[in-house]
Amino acid sequence: MKSAPIVLVPGFWLGAWAWDKVAAALRADGHDVTALTLPGLESADTDRSAITLSDHVDAICEAVRAAGTPVVLAVHSGAGASGYAATDQVPELIAAMVYVDSGPATGALAPDFDAVEMPLPSREELAEEENLDGLTEDHLETFRRRAIPQPGGALRDAPELTNDARLEVPSTVICTGFTSDQVKTAVKEGYAWLAGLTELRNVTYVDLPTSHWPMWSRPQELAGIIGDVARSA
Repeated sequence: MKSAPIVLVPGFWLGAWAWDKVAAALRADGHDVTALTLPGLESADTDRSAITLSDHVDAICEAVRAAGTPVVLAVHSGAGASGYAATDQVPELIAAMVYVDSGPATGALAPDFDAVEMPLPSREELAEEENLDGLTEDHLETFRRRAIPQPGGALRDAPELTNDARLEVPSTVICTGFTSDQVKTAVKEGYAWLAGLTELRNVTYVDLPTSHWPMWSRPQELAGIIGDVARSA
């Protein structure tokens, strides 16, 4: 049975390279995989002053259209905002969504952020905000070395959501840094980065206890979950 093509979108500070181990595992299992680097994340020297959330949404939609058939779109962390907006623009081209320690954001992720860009925080600050379970010193050093500042516009812009067809896109939420029960509680508490989970009509939760960056700490298991979604899409 042929599976749907897979498009992988990394979260803040990351390029397509962040998915290397997951992409390799998926390809070894016969899947067609594309990993994206979003606009502004190509290089430390890139001018990020004019990059907007719409630029990120457009880049995702372009990759989805290029597949030529409906895809499984897997988004990590902060890419939940641009990924959900892409389902609003091209719902007919997205066979299924996978949110990797992420969610379908309906509002800006940092509406009050007013700088051109957001550099990767210190390790101590990361540990206060996110789960680092399973990450090695090599993982963290590679992250530090390769991280690119996140464009400020992508943080303070709210996604445009006008097409109710997005609500029918089957969505899987892979819960890594927090359990699915914790995520469901956060949804009830009204966090904007998860708010789409109150309106989507077909949501499956999968627990994969590990770091906020499971593409490094549990890549084989993550690839297996995404691959299963692609086979059944």
